[in-house]
Amino acid sequence: MPVISVDTKKRELVGNFKNPGARWGSSAKFVNDHDFRSDATGIAIPHGVYDLSANHGHVTIGVSHDTTAFAVASIATWWTEHGASTHRGARELLLLGDTGGSNGYRHRAFKAELQNQIADTFGIKVTVAHYPTGASKWNPIEHRLFSEISKNWAGEPLVSYAKILRFIRSTKTKTGLSVSAHLDRRKYLTGLAPTPQQMSQLRIKTAETLPKWNYTISPH
Repeated sequence: MPVISVDTKKRELVGNFKNPGARWGSSAKFVNDHDFRSDATGIAIPHGVYDLSANHGHVTIGVSHDTTAFAVASIATWWTEHGASTHRGARELLLLGDTGGSNGYRHRAFKAELQNQIADTFGIKVTVAHYPTGASKWNPIEHRLFSEISKNWAGEPLVSYAKILRFIRSTKTKTGLSVSAHLDRRKYLTGLAPTPQQMSQLRIKTAETLPKWNYTISPH
């Protein structure tokens, strides 16, 4: 059965701003001396899904807000474009994530979005395991995908969405990592919360061990 690791990478300002690091064989580039949001053409919010067995990463670049709806939409896109074919016939999915952020264990909306966008839409059972606070460095996506992307675009000003996507897609490792990416221009509203009625309809079962951090959501 597929096992994925998910998280949101640090958001980036899109424009001629300094990007830490250096590139061998490339000349120095002049960039803005301040990272003012008003000077940027937009923001890039990279939400990643790393498939452990396939050694494949998929990154969705958002342009508005890092909400739970955006995070789960990124997972749904990965399943549609890669997961369903790579793991043909799978009826279960194990999801590894941090305790905080858009896919944090405290967010009721995260559970509701998993029910609607993943479990019910694709008919698969989703088991979620959250890493404890302060243990995100053991989340595989951090050192198997995000760190490689950072090394690949180090020292390059991220002046456009096209350039960001190109660097993400060209990220590779000697162990065979491949990465896909797409731009999600949809606007995600903040402050939305599921109603008590929606929460009562969740088909969720908590685990005996650390039930707040480990649970399974089944399709209706």
